[in-house]
Amino acid sequence: MTVNLPSPNAPLKLGTRGSPLALAQAHETRERLMQMFDLPDAAFEIVVIKTSGDNRQMIEADKPLKEIGGKGLFTKEIEEALLDNSIDIAVHSMKDMPVAQPDGLLLDCYLPREDVRDAFVSPHVESLAYLPKGAKVGTSSLRRKAQVLVAYPHLQVVEFRGNVQTRLKKLQDGVADCTFLAMAGLRRLGQAEVARSAIEPDVMLPAVAQGAIGIERRANDMRAAEMLSAIHDTQTAQRLNAERAFLAALDGSCETPIAGLAELDGSTLRLRGEILRPDGSECLKDDYSAPIEDGSELGREMAARLLKLAGSGFFEWRG
Repeated sequence: MTVNLPSPNAPLKLGTRGSPLALAQAHETRERLMQMFDLPDAAFEIVVIKTSGDNRQMIEADKPLKEIGGKGLFTKEIEEALLDNSIDIAVHSMKDMPVAQPDGLLLDCYLPREDVRDAFVSPHVESLAYLPKGAKVGTSSLRRKAQVLVAYPHLQVVEFRGNVQTRLKKLQDGVADCTFLAMAGLRRLGQAEVARSAIEPDVMLPAVAQGAIGIERRANDMRAAEMLSAIHDTQTAQRLNAERAFLAALDGSCETPIAGLAELDGSTLRLRGEILRPDGSECLKDDYSAPIEDGSELGREMAARLLKLAGSGFFEWRG
């Protein structure tokens, strides 16, 4: 491989949000590139970019994402920096990524996927099953809200935004009795002990692409393409191809409660999908397997089956 490698005098610039988790993901990306190409730390520069989703006032107000812009809140400014050459690559939590990228950008590198499960977090109870009637469950995720209301309609769900540290502080302040985080994020922060328990996918199917890091680049940047191909994880890509095809065929915004998880077993890919009414009054599920190479088609077919089963008006956004 003949790559014009970065150097301390001309470092590769990695764009990221400024939260502790986002920085941990950027550091992991840098570390993998350093090891793969035997480069020093100084050959890379981590560039922190404040996104609309990081607005402190909106976080403290616990406004739902669908009211303030959806998933693009966490990516728009970073992608603009890519397009104007302020950064060379962008490191993202794939759970936050819209299913389509702006013209001129490609998302074709994934790091090995972490734990996909949701973490149950509470200062005083072990699981949702132990919460009394009317207890407050804090989450900004429509998926988690709907899943909770399906299984525990006697609980109250309240809006609850912020990074790990912000949410833990809100729990201490009594804003809610419990919340959820991603096990992947806690592990990457070295804070797995924060979770009272990890919720198995059979109990709470995770968000599409949960636990995965994606690295975006300019489509015409061949140096970035070659470097990123060296750290790309094929199995993660195979799983996300199916999950994101499923999501794209349904609705790629934050306005729809959707869950999906693809898993590999030899040459077979199993995809589980779930769509829910926002109020938790109905949950529709599907579970199919196919050859790995047919993962994207499987995702689209599963979405079509669920939409047919749901009928018109299942989602608020579809009227």
